[in-house]
Order: sequence, then structure tokens, then C-alpha cells
Amino acid sequence: MRYLTARKRAEGKGAAGSGTEHFWYMKLSGVGLALIIPVFLVAFGRTLGGSRAEVLDAFAHPFLAILTGLVIFFGLRHFAAGAQTMIEDYSHGSTRRALIMFTTILSYGLIATGLFALAKIAL
Repeated sequence: MRYLTARKRAEGKGAAGSGTEHFWYMKLSGVGLALIIPVFLVAFGRTLGGSRAEVLDAFAHPFLAILTGLVIFFGLRHFAAGAQTMIEDYSHGSTRRALIMFTTILSYGLIATGLFALAKIAL
């Protein structure tokens, strides 16, 4: 028979079983997004108002294309993790599972659509 103290069973786990990991993921992704979003807004803002050829030329440069891809991917993953936390806090049972699945499918669908559109523009 294994003997685990209450502290050993609870260490590193929140109410959902992975609270510490989720907390740090949200903190790190939030800080990362706070650093790259202003750079993205300045770089993207320079293309606003330009002709189609100027916009395509700007996105043909690797820096803006990679930066846009990072913002799309990590922004939507951060959205999905935050939405999952909200859903876990305010819904229960099969509704919770359905909403989490919908949010995950939605975020990955938007990531795929955004990266496909970026690839079409950049290449």
C-alpha cells in the first residue's frame, strides 16, 4: 500500500489537476504576447493604407511573415487556454466538455485558416 501525505498528493495540482502548469503557461504566453504584439502592430501598421503590391511586398519579407505567424499561433492558443479556464469555472457536466471541444476546434481552425492565408500572401 502506498502512503502519500496530503501535501504530496496536492503538490503541483490545482482543482482541475494541472492548475500550476496552466497558470504558468498563461503567464508566460501573456508576457510573450505583450512583447511581440507592439512590434507586430508597428510593423503591420506601416502596411496599412498601402497598395496591394506594397502589402504583398511587406509580407514577402521573412520578419513580418514570421512575426504574423507567431502572433496568430500564440494569440489563439492563449485565447483557447483562457476560454477553457472560463468554461471550467462557469459550466459543468457535458456542457463543459462540449464547450471546451468547440473552443479547441475553433482555435485550431482559426490558426489553420490564418496560417494558410499568411502563406498565400507571403509566398
